[in-house]
Amino acid sequence: MSKKLKILLLEDDEILAQTMVQILEQENYAVTLVSDGEEVLEYTYDNKYDLYLFDVNVPLLDGMETLKLLREAQDSTPTFFITAKIDIKSTLQGFDYGCDDYIKKPFDLDELLARIQATLKRKNPVVQYKDITFDLLESRVLKDNTEVTLGSVEKDIFSLLMRNIGMTVDKSSFFDCMNRPSEPALRVLISKLKKVLDLEISNIKGIGYRLEKL
Repeated sequence: MSKKLKILLLEDDEILAQTMVQILEQENYAVTLVSDGEEVLEYTYDNKYDLYLFDVNVPLLDGMETLKLLREAQDSTPTFFITAKIDIKSTLQGFDYGCDDYIKKPFDLDELLARIQATLKRKNPVVQYKDITFDLLESRVLKDNTEVTLGSVEKDIFSLLMRNIGMTVDKSSFFDCMNRPSEPALRVLISKLKKVLDLEISNIKGIGYRLEKL
């Protein structure tokens, strides 16, 4: 199973929120649900997401003000506003604050899924490392334009490294991908990736591993 793309959903309508979570998880997205803007700021402080879905009218800090603060903090994560308000003034304000798309309530779930996929393809096309191309959305690995077959756990670990080139990835993040996590098993998997794909991976003792910038 490929590494799931992560979505942060801001929605205070419990019934709609649970329906969206169910549909998105069926499409193999990992969804974190929050009900107000302040929760968004808490979650985004420690976590990185592939997409934000923000209802505009939520408690404490509305979706637009939340996105404005995130953009001021240089967070460029693709963002959809979900709202019943779709007048020109609100739309222009939303795009001014940095949203990528609007979904008007009530909306068709198939349309939402299609828009999400299109946006993620634009925002997360491929990562290049030496002669390796990694398609983030399709989770395909190519070396010298030839597809490389990796096991599901190997691919998830490779994905973590490729998404964080030049940064140390904590061991616990790798363990989350493994069926039977242990340091010896992780070392074996890292060693195999280094040999098969000729990766420059450093062991940061006691912390984790880092795919070195070229």
